[in-house]
Amino acid sequence: MKKLALHWKILLGMVLGVLVGIIFSNFENGRELIQDWVKPFGKIFINSLKLIAVPLILASLIKGVSDLKDISKLSKMGGRTIAIYILTTVLAVSIGLGLVNIIKPGNSITEKTRTELVNNYSKNTQKYKEAAVNQKQNGPLQALIDLVPDNIIHASGNNRNMLQVIFFAIFFGIGLILIPEEKSKPVKDFFDGFNEVILKMIDLIMLAAPYGVFALLAALVVESPSIDLFKALAWYAFTVLLGLVLMIVLYTFFVMIFTKKSPSFFMKGISPAQLLAFSTSSSAATLPVTMERVSEHLGVDEEVSSFVLPIGATINMDGTSLYQAVAAVFIAQAFGMDLTLGTQLGIIATATLASIGSAAVPGAGMVMLVIVLAQAGIPEAGLALIFAIDRPLDMCRTTVNVTGDATVSMLVAKSVGKLGEPHVKEWDDNYEQ
Repeated sequence: MKKLALHWKILLGMVLGVLVGIIFSNFENGRELIQDWVKPFGKIFINSLKLIAVPLILASLIKGVSDLKDISKLSKMGGRTIAIYILTTVLAVSIGLGLVNIIKPGNSITEKTRTELVNNYSKNTQKYKEAAVNQKQNGPLQALIDLVPDNIIHASGNNRNMLQVIFFAIFFGIGLILIPEEKSKPVKDFFDGFNEVILKMIDLIMLAAPYGVFALLAALVVESPSIDLFKALAWYAFTVLLGLVLMIVLYTFFVMIFTKKSPSFFMKGISPAQLLAFSTSSSAATLPVTMERVSEHLGVDEEVSSFVLPIGATINMDGTSLYQAVAAVFIAQAFGMDLTLGTQLGIIATATLASIGSAAVPGAGMVMLVIVLAQAGIPEAGLALIFAIDRPLDMCRTTVNVTGDATVSMLVAKSVGKLGEPHVKEWDDNYEQ
């Protein structure tokens, strides 16, 4: 019998996780049982992916930059990458604002529901507000200061410092380009081999992906708050999800028009990374799989994918920026506020910059949302209104973030003549085991 492809195994694990979570939620000690004996395996799976995130970025970016041979190629690819990332982010925020103004989900929030949510999640709201206050106290050029690490070992010890690791890797790669080839060759050979080892580790970790997502989804279901809260925020969730679906459609349109690849080819190639992003809510944790799928299944040259994708996992958060726009206006509507056009244009700018500053880890967008709310003059206490269903939506918007990264990598690869045929055919059972 033909073995199931990886993405079907992951999907099966997700479905079984939800079912097991629902079943155990009905037992007296079911929640504790899942938390004590199932959830730890999900955490182990995420930790194993995070374990290789920094080594992967160092190895792949140094290899990718040094393979460019000269600085002109780096500036050309880098300029196009940043430009397309910013364009898709602005489009995402604009789509979010358009939908939330048309659907007006805030009108469905009653005073009773609002009070209940604020009481239940006031502690969580305060935590994010404090983090946002620290963020706002920094000067306007703090982002540039944070970009340059004072200690690369310290920066590599925290997955939230991905931009610093990326800066060092690009800087190191430029150094390799500028020294004589006979001196740079041993170093490049080391990182080539190092990169291959990391990619093989990814293959081994992905064997456990179906079991990891099973544990994550089962734990999420038993820890979810009352279903009545989800029903009260159904229109808000619908607005966000509709916007995210439109972004997926937009990505496939871009791929079809500019790379001449079919939507089915693109979605089949990236689907395991999408499912993993949905399960982990972390672009950084999903990065190893995204890089493997884009290079092996979408035909993007490693020279491009190893440069574009690590940067995208850190600064390209289209799903996050769309969610921030919808959430900000939704909270304003719930509090009866009428936002002017100027205020909403400010939301576009702030949400775009905030998405760039969001760490590629679960829940980071919530901290940045407080900054967006403050810029628009929207009560920060409204954060509690959306906290109940933030995790499921976080899973969805992370899926869009990863899909956006893959799309941009294909567009950049096509623009520099580095988009070819996939290395692994869809019918090759040797890989999908």
